[in-house]
Amino acid sequence: WFFDGISDNLKVVLGKLREFLVWVPWPVMVALIFLLGWRLGSLRIGIISALGMILIGLVNLWEPAMVTIAIMTVSVSVAVIFGIPTGILMARSNLIETLLRPVLDAMQTMPSFVYLVPGIMFFGLGNVAAVLATVLYSIPPCIRLTNLGIRQVNPSVVEAGESFGSTRLQLLSKVQLPMAIPTIMAGINQTIMMALAMSTIAAMVGAGGLGIEVLRSMGQLQEGNAFIAGSAIVVMAIIIDRITQSVVISRSE
Repeated sequence: WFFDGISDNLKVVLGKLREFLVWVPWPVMVALIFLLGWRLGSLRIGIISALGMILIGLVNLWEPAMVTIAIMTVSVSVAVIFGIPTGILMARSNLIETLLRPVLDAMQTMPSFVYLVPGIMFFGLGNVAAVLATVLYSIPPCIRLTNLGIRQVNPSVVEAGESFGSTRLQLLSKVQLPMAIPTIMAGINQTIMMALAMSTIAAMVGAGGLGIEVLRSMGQLQEGNAFIAGSAIVVMAIIIDRITQSVVISRSE
């Protein structure tokens, strides 16, 4: 019943998000992405992002792209919700870091196909299994870089906070986390990229989106269509990377 509850809730969230993204007219979505790229980055990034999304629409892959975004949004959200607190625990305890480091090493070297197994075991075929596989595959960078960012905070700054009587929680929330945000954002950026890279593999367990378009085209020996769908994934990766990197740079400054 526990896994059934998780599966049902994730299906509802994925379904509502997918319906919303598909419902929004594509010119409105393109305009929103342009504004997002412009405000978070620059006018050039906004224009490139908008042109990239228009290109995806022109090759008739808009709806699969929105499905991919829905799955990726849920997966990255879950990865960040669990990844950042785990990274904080690693930064606060050398014992936890020692225990988790080999686990993260194994997770990052394991073939991506392996992550499909627990998803199928617990949730069967479908989008929920794809979300679990994507979370497991993409969460290590978020954990590692959160840990690294907090540990790289200048010790003199931490000592200054302690001299003013700050508690451990105050030091974490008002000193260490704010100074570690650029590194944490870099970890989130890598998590997003790995989640998008997993989209084609996740299609093997029934996930929709651009990944299934690639697999279907390859199965029908339609190499041109497979190349177009794969190129759409690349375009989305470039757009997301440019926007998130702009956030990292602005935070660093």
